[in-house]
Amino acid sequence: MNWFDDSIMARKGVARGKAGETYAITEESQGKYHYVYGAFVDPILRVDPGAVVSAETHDAFEGAIRHETDRPSEILNFPYLNPQNGPIWVNGAEKGDTLAVYIDSIVPRGPQPCGTTVIMPEFGGLVPTHDTALLTAPLPERVKKLHVDPVTGVKWNDRITLPYEPFIGTIGTAPEIEAISSLVPDYYGGNMDLPDVAPGAVIYLPVNTAGAYLYVGDCHAAQGDGELCGVAIEHPTVTTLKIDLIKGWTIKTPRLENDKFFMTIGSARPMEDATRQAYRELIRWMAADFGFDEIDAYMLLTQCGRVRLGNMVDPKYTMGASVLKSIVGSPR
Repeated sequence: MNWFDDSIMARKGVARGKAGETYAITEESQGKYHYVYGAFVDPILRVDPGAVVSAETHDAFEGAIRHETDRPSEILNFPYLNPQNGPIWVNGAEKGDTLAVYIDSIVPRGPQPCGTTVIMPEFGGLVPTHDTALLTAPLPERVKKLHVDPVTGVKWNDRITLPYEPFIGTIGTAPEIEAISSLVPDYYGGNMDLPDVAPGAVIYLPVNTAGAYLYVGDCHAAQGDGELCGVAIEHPTVTTLKIDLIKGWTIKTPRLENDKFFMTIGSARPMEDATRQAYRELIRWMAADFGFDEIDAYMLLTQCGRVRLGNMVDPKYTMGASVLKSIVGSPR
């Protein structure tokens, strides 16, 4: 049996994880991309649980950086970064429910070289920033354009080719009353930059308002843990999602499931608070749905829990805490 058939999405979703009607969001049909997560714009689609949606996502710069001679500080209009497709209204979604999103595929699109990474002034993990204010001069700006191929990989130079390991950098639902920049990760998802949000995984997102308002964008072709310089291999894609709804399952922060593990995701500063948040939610999940005593789960994760650093550069840092399915078994 395929692992997905026993997933939480397949067992508890309104559509039981089965594919329903298909939709395509093109650049033309999207029209204006969004830079804020919120419930204060008209949905671009209204779908039933089970819908399969493909979206033509932009890179994080909406295609504005085209040449290695470009200077990001002169071209980019901060904070208008991380353009988002959507929002998608999911029929029947109400506050307290959970959206289940299976990531079917992420395929590069557009002319080559379609991959872009940059060094920008006062942005990154090892430089002075607005928050970490130092007198040190910024690093020189640099742009690198890369050929991205799903089969041959991401060509860094004539000697190094990185594997194509695509994932969604930014995905989430609308907050209940706020409108929050698509650069910020938090309880609703957002700019988590977590490489496990990849094809073959299900991400579970809290529904904070009627319709859920699902946004997606900022797909990466490759990224190391931490997204160290602040910019992964950003690339435009066609990303295909299967969307389901779990009624009455209330979660505080995003969760993720794949064939190997269950994960809870926390976003905060400092980084240790993001880790604490993720681990606390994993312990409470193990107690609520897997039959563990909380203290026993705490002790067990001390021995076998794993953490994944998504980003250490955004307004909040993101950590994923996970446990192998072979250890905890299936939820009740």
